[in-house]
Amino acid sequence: MYILGIETSTMTGSVAIITEQHLIVEQTINTKITHAERLITAIDDTLRAVSLTIREIDGIAVSAGPGSFTGLRIGITTAKSLAYSLKKPIVAVSSLDALASQFLFCNQLICPMLDARKKEVYSACYRNSGAMVQRVSEYVVITPMNLLKEIHEPTLFLGDGVAAYRRQIESELGELALFADAAHLLPRGSLVAKLGCDRLLAGEQDDCSALTPLYLRQSDAEIHWERAQIAQ
Repeated sequence: MYILGIETSTMTGSVAIITEQHLIVEQTINTKITHAERLITAIDDTLRAVSLTIREIDGIAVSAGPGSFTGLRIGITTAKSLAYSLKKPIVAVSSLDALASQFLFCNQLICPMLDARKKEVYSACYRNSGAMVQRVSEYVVITPMNLLKEIHEPTLFLGDGVAAYRRQIESELGELALFADAAHLLPRGSLVAKLGCDRLLAGEQDDCSALTPLYLRQSDAEIHWERAQIAQ
C-alpha cells in the first residue's frame, strides 16, 4: 500500500510517500505555498523520484490543521481533487496529532505548539498510552501564558511555537519544561502519511466532499466582513 502524505499547515510544507512499514520518499517545499501549482509540482517530483505514478497511490492523507489558512486550503483542495478524480480514499490528520505522534515512548505530557501569530499558538496535550500517543485535551488557539497556566507537571514542548515563546515557557515552568530538538519543530508529510495509513488500515476514511480545514478561529477576511456588517 502506497500512501501519499500532504502537509501544508506551516510556512514549510512537505510531501511524502510511505508504505505500511517504510518511508519511501519525502520532499520539503522550502517556499511558502501560495499556489496549488507549486504543491502539484512537488507531488509530481516526489512520485518521479521513486518511479511511481499518481495512479499507483492507494490512499491520500492530508493535514487538516490547525495552521496557515492559505496553506491548508491549498493542501486540502489539492488532496480532495486527487482523491475524487482517482477514486482513492482520503483521510484528514491534525497537524498537532502529527507532531505529537513522534514521541510514542515519551513518559511526560506532550505539548505541541504551532505559532498562530497574533501572540497566540495552536496547541493540544497528549499522553503516551503504550500503543499510541493519544490526545487528552481539546484543540485550542490560545495565548502561551494561558496555556502554561494549565500545565503543572513535566512536559515536553515541540513545534515552531516553542521557537517563538521558549523564554516565556522556561520562565513560567522552570524545570518542568522539556524541549524537543529542532528536528521536531514542524509537522511533516511522512508523519501525516503514517497516521493516515493507520486510519486506512483500520478501515476508516473521510467523506471527500465534507472534508474541511480545522481553522480554530476566523480568518482576517471573515473578521473584517463581520465588522463591516455591524457597522452598517
